[in-house]
Amino acid sequence: MIQFNPADLATMLPELFLLGATCAILLIDLFLKPARRDVTHWLSLAALLATGVLVWRGAPVQGSGIAAFNGMFVRDGVATVLKVFVLLTTGLVFLYSRDYLRQRKLFVGEFYLLLLFATLGMMLLVSAGNLVTVYLGLELLTLSSYALVALNRDSAVSSEAAIKYFVLGALASGLLLYGMSMIYGATGTLDLAKIHAVADFSANSPHRVLLAFGLVFLVVGAAFKLGAAPFHMWLPDVYQGAPTAVTLFVGSASKLAAFGMTWRLLDGAMGGMHAHWTQMLGVLAVLSLAVGNVFAIAQTNLKRMLAYSTISHVGFLLLGFVNGSASGYAAAMFYMISYALMATVAFGMIMLLARAGFEAEEIDDFKGLNQRNPWYAGVMAIAMFSLAGVPPLFGFFAKLMVLKAVIDAGQMWLAIVAIVFAIVGLYYYLRVVKVMYFDAPHDAAALELPGDRGFRWALSLNGLALLALGVFWGPLLDWCNSALMVAAR
Repeated sequence: MIQFNPADLATMLPELFLLGATCAILLIDLFLKPARRDVTHWLSLAALLATGVLVWRGAPVQGSGIAAFNGMFVRDGVATVLKVFVLLTTGLVFLYSRDYLRQRKLFVGEFYLLLLFATLGMMLLVSAGNLVTVYLGLELLTLSSYALVALNRDSAVSSEAAIKYFVLGALASGLLLYGMSMIYGATGTLDLAKIHAVADFSANSPHRVLLAFGLVFLVVGAAFKLGAAPFHMWLPDVYQGAPTAVTLFVGSASKLAAFGMTWRLLDGAMGGMHAHWTQMLGVLAVLSLAVGNVFAIAQTNLKRMLAYSTISHVGFLLLGFVNGSASGYAAAMFYMISYALMATVAFGMIMLLARAGFEAEEIDDFKGLNQRNPWYAGVMAIAMFSLAGVPPLFGFFAKLMVLKAVIDAGQMWLAIVAIVFAIVGLYYYLRVVKVMYFDAPHDAAALELPGDRGFRWALSLNGLALLALGVFWGPLLDWCNSALMVAAR
């Protein structure tokens, strides 16, 4: 029987605060005229900042974390790390999007409110200690994301992308829920820690087949949410069809939450069967590396290219899971954080160059950018080189950590495959750099920058952070390692 403890509310204070703040902003936005929509913008940023402070102050000092509501909600080091970067990347989405949305007449309260609810879902997802909490957080995130993709109701491309996302997302959620029901039927519990303790996959177990099918459905559902091949069909269409501000969110913050969900389900619940799901993830990693890097070469649309690039990066992420140990998960989390920060720069640059009636989403739209604005050409070059894994940038050390993890697991062949496809991936990243520096611009006029100085400063610092973290990556990796090591106790 579940008993209520008032101390449980203190454990999830950041989530409760964000929920209350979002409801308050919803009511305030109802009475705002369109000309005063900036109030919603700044209130949303303030809500994220205050939530971040609460997450940081409430971080567990030692031990394996704190559980609330009979283990349904867990506050530990992994949740803290992921929540900090979820809130950071969502804040960057808000900062980068204001001018972009205003020029397209999409500067509406719904954008901010749906993003805040999606952020709440992500925070619940990375703190889930129970299958019910996993599904609650996942649906809060995905339902908000479906609506965000369709934010531009006058665009047929956006509407088509939203329908595809909704149909395929609902299918994946159903598969995940079906897998959860099988796990519950085999173990008799919804608690992730208890499932880990009682799941019996031995040869004489009466529930062996049920557990095996449940595990397969869990892996398929997680692979879809991450965007791993061959469950990637939705990714290119959603990235291209959604407004770039929404694509930025889907390609950064939501990927952190998907990592958290995958780790909670596979290691937290099915850790005793890691010898089986690591083999499945190894196959998904190879497919993702191959599909992502090969198909990205043929793309002329930058958003579609970055979508296929995301698939290849998910392949690298899965290499950390193949290790099946705390160090491997730490490398995977470090990699996902690095990817989220790199993606914010790449999509931020698309929004920087975009203007009313012009999306700047084709690779050719970046022709001659160095002649028009050398600074932002340099920022974009840093993002492309970091995504490609060129030293000494952040992305290089992220790739190095997951390669080390997979080699430590004795899977040298996987590391070789990953290196080969990383070299293939250099082509399409360098193509963007080539058009910026060596092609003549379509328009010789100076680049017309948006009037939002906060956007320009944040984007510049975001780009420089990729360079700084390429040099001082140790503390972040140590933070990831300490969070996973404590969680593994």
